[in-house]
Amino acid sequence: MDRVKQSYLQIHPKDNVLVALRDLEKGTEILFHGAAFILKDVVAAKHKFTIDTLPKDSNIYMYGVLVGKINFELEAGSLISVDNLRHASEGYKLGERKLHWDKPDISSFIDKTFNGFHRSNGTVGTANHWLVIPLVFCENRNVLTLKSALEEKLGYQVESKDYSDEVDELIRKYQSGASVDELLNIDLSNAKANKSNSRLFPNIDGVKFLNHDMGCGGTRMDSDALCGLLAGYITHPNVAGATILSLGCQHAQASILKAEIAKRDPNFNKPLYIFEQQVEGTEQILMQKAIKSTFAGLTIANKQVRKPATLDKLCIGLECGGSDGFSGISANPALGYLSDTLVALGGSVILAEFPELLGVEQELSDRCIDEATANRFMHLMTTYNAKAEADGSGFYMNPSPGNIKDGLITDAIKSAGAAKKGGTSPVTAVIDYPELANKPGLNLLCTPGNDVESTTAEVAAGANIVLFTTGLGTPTGNPITPVIKIATNTATYNRMPDIIDINCGTIIDGEETIQESAHRILEYVIKVASGEEIPKAVQLGQDDFIPWRRGVSL
Repeated sequence: MDRVKQSYLQIHPKDNVLVALRDLEKGTEILFHGAAFILKDVVAAKHKFTIDTLPKDSNIYMYGVLVGKINFELEAGSLISVDNLRHASEGYKLGERKLHWDKPDISSFIDKTFNGFHRSNGTVGTANHWLVIPLVFCENRNVLTLKSALEEKLGYQVESKDYSDEVDELIRKYQSGASVDELLNIDLSNAKANKSNSRLFPNIDGVKFLNHDMGCGGTRMDSDALCGLLAGYITHPNVAGATILSLGCQHAQASILKAEIAKRDPNFNKPLYIFEQQVEGTEQILMQKAIKSTFAGLTIANKQVRKPATLDKLCIGLECGGSDGFSGISANPALGYLSDTLVALGGSVILAEFPELLGVEQELSDRCIDEATANRFMHLMTTYNAKAEADGSGFYMNPSPGNIKDGLITDAIKSAGAAKKGGTSPVTAVIDYPELANKPGLNLLCTPGNDVESTTAEVAAGANIVLFTTGLGTPTGNPITPVIKIATNTATYNRMPDIIDINCGTIIDGEETIQESAHRILEYVIKVASGEEIPKAVQLGQDDFIPWRRGVSL
């Protein structure tokens, strides 16, 4: 693959717009396919401009697919913006199977392994966690009480920056009569960081507390889905056992949770302790039992150690958030190549965020291994979008202000770039939230485009690593699965090194090919899966966890 080092780029031969790879001034001469034209507007990096003069209502194509229609005639060299482009995308129907794909060369990884935690059901964890979970929001306070009692004493309190010194300095300056301008310009660069205690259980990566606001008072569908989601976490290969707190009278019953666990792992044998407050009586009795059982469970979990595992035991969740105009030509295609590599090795990947697959439904449905799988994908897309429109917000309203500012003008533009994370391999399964992804290959998982809801769901489906691309920057993480943050551009990577792990802006800068970047990311994944590297989201304790209410969430 050739390196990119130019000022603008045509992504697909069918495209009738070019992408600016750097800021281009008005009046810049553009040379393309032997013709020359002048830019009519300033075009910031990541944004698009027309190649030819286009009449009103002309189609705009990117990534080879329809992404919008123009509102009025545009001359060649005109900036594409929200003022002159409206959403449009192609329809889709059941088509012929298109299952041929060019498998990447896997010789560099065929014999590689990672050191993980082997579970009795054959899965392998990239971490070893204990969970404390409320079945209903009524138990959130008790979970927080357990967290206060256990986390610091066991050495799992996140090492974080202590900003009390800065506050003390501001108080002193204020009391001495400092003005507002003086307060705003005080140098507070000498802050000290807290040090966490050493871990009592060295083979356990963390005790994680998954508070939420569900379990009762909503629809039975949502409480049942919550039990499925929590079962996905309890049976996850990154989890050694769990303590569950239930009030007793809520919709999300312990019996439903147990049934969901059995559905995912019929021979489930991890330590699992469930306590109902209405049965135990006083809070003190409940908490003492929970603490004793959790501590005993941790002594069992601590006996597990990392052992070598082949790369087919990896299940990688593919996610993007804070996307920009470079996402679809740098980080996302790199993940696509990595996805194809892992599939060729026998592993599995999960592509989610269904609102961000708008406009590429035909390609993905044609890649499904059989018609039943294709029909399920189209059905989930159709019904989800119909529910969104019924609530006044169709998929076409998905792009955020940040997306639009950085070049993703319509949802179809955003979706065409987001889908690149899924590579080119056949779709082996389509799964609905909160089901388990238990087939090798590319799995499509129905989730919202919301970063945290989608990441939460991918992990419940079995992802033991999440690769998360971002153009604008985001700190999103997960309680039990390492989330590796990948920048689409060098400027964001340099500006936010505290939350981003890998830079794919090297592709835009012409320093690296997509294949080289994919190989570099996969090497890092192996180190993270082995516990040798700790991603920034894990270091920061970014334990984001939001169950999806099946009411519309885009």
